[in-house]
Amino acid sequence: MRIYLFCVALLLGGLQTAAQAEVFERTLANGLKVIVKEDHRAPVVVQQIWYKTGSMDERTGVTGIAHVLEHLMFKGTKDVPMGEFSKRIAAAGGRENAFTSYDYTAYFQQLHKSKLVLAMQLESDRMRNLNLTPAEFAKEIKVVMEERRWRTDDEAHALLQEKMMATIYQEHPYQHPVIGWMSDLEALTVGDAKAWYDRWYTPNNATLVIAGDVKASEVFELAQRYYGGIPRRVLPARRNFTEPAQVGIKRMVVKAPAELPHLVMSYHAPTLKNPEQDWKPYALEILAGVLDGNESARLNKHLVREQQVASEAGAGYDSASRGPSLFTLEATPSEGKTVNDVEAALRQEIAQLIKDGVTGEELKRVKAQVTASEVYKLDSVFYQAMQIGQMESIGLTHRAIPVMLEKLQTVTAEQVRQVAEEFLRDDSLTVAVLDPQPLSGKPKHPPQGATHAH
Repeated sequence: MRIYLFCVALLLGGLQTAAQAEVFERTLANGLKVIVKEDHRAPVVVQQIWYKTGSMDERTGVTGIAHVLEHLMFKGTKDVPMGEFSKRIAAAGGRENAFTSYDYTAYFQQLHKSKLVLAMQLESDRMRNLNLTPAEFAKEIKVVMEERRWRTDDEAHALLQEKMMATIYQEHPYQHPVIGWMSDLEALTVGDAKAWYDRWYTPNNATLVIAGDVKASEVFELAQRYYGGIPRRVLPARRNFTEPAQVGIKRMVVKAPAELPHLVMSYHAPTLKNPEQDWKPYALEILAGVLDGNESARLNKHLVREQQVASEAGAGYDSASRGPSLFTLEATPSEGKTVNDVEAALRQEIAQLIKDGVTGEELKRVKAQVTASEVYKLDSVFYQAMQIGQMESIGLTHRAIPVMLEKLQTVTAEQVRQVAEEFLRDDSLTVAVLDPQPLSGKPKHPPQGATHAH
């Protein structure tokens, strides 16, 4: 899931200042960080609990356990039998779900503000009292395996992405898929799930984000009442993986049933570590916007409309994560064109940008686009909470959000040209090609029971 970690633009200074002033935080004695974003426009509230653990914390051999436990968190406790959690939230008119990523695992509920106590009761209960039985584990692991078949093994683009990540990363655990390798899923036990739960599901490894029509002082009291009594645990030391420098271009082909070929070019790129001092991640964000983002962006304009070498083309980069990042270009060849034609056209675009730079008009457009996107997203209480939770979970803080905005607005055309020249180099490039095989014609159905987002 890609979440843009920008805030509202400087030209909306008043709104930005007001929005930021409504964020309050407190850390309970057991280490749980509680952050409250007041937004009184509608009588709704969002509760999100973010655990700073994801698939990057897994060992080889037990890949997929973070995501498996996310499924098992809905299996009930002594006080809340299996299936009751979701039933009670639905009966209160709310919605709930969860997701697992490389970097974190999060659970959320969105409901009427009067039901916040219910959400806190339920969520705090499963933080420590989860029932993990061999029988339920055996059932759920089958659901996850079927989900893997449906989402990855039988999905050509997802399979290409998985194989590409395993090729790009030599040491970093981003080489493993979030859903896990099938051979690992087949070998996992309920003991692995219990060990993961006991290791990471502790208040001092979590951030509780509450956003909506609430008063911060009241939320802190409720958080103390429902979460404050859960004891903290000693967290294991985290290994800080560093990816060895790539020393030459990597190329790979994935054969899978698909209608069309596809090309992905991924370059190693830095992430944001110091929001006030760094500038390259911001310039890379703007570069991605110059190349992709709307009809007038370069790849769509040149490759799709003018040259008609690609039926679609795009660029992507995420500046915020616990581990390293990638700057990615991708395209699907037009009829009569090949992946080689598309790669040549993408390379030409990059060479032209490095030679001539970007225009002031492009820079202005991309910055305005970011602004418009964020103003629109500020209407969502859920998105505001997501922004805060993600920032806290990757090792930055929610206070970095306005700083990131400010720095994005100060990126220059020359900085954009410089990062293209520095990072879009063959020595750090992996090229992945989807070689389409005949389609089976069988309809695809989601696996029974796979109801949670990932």
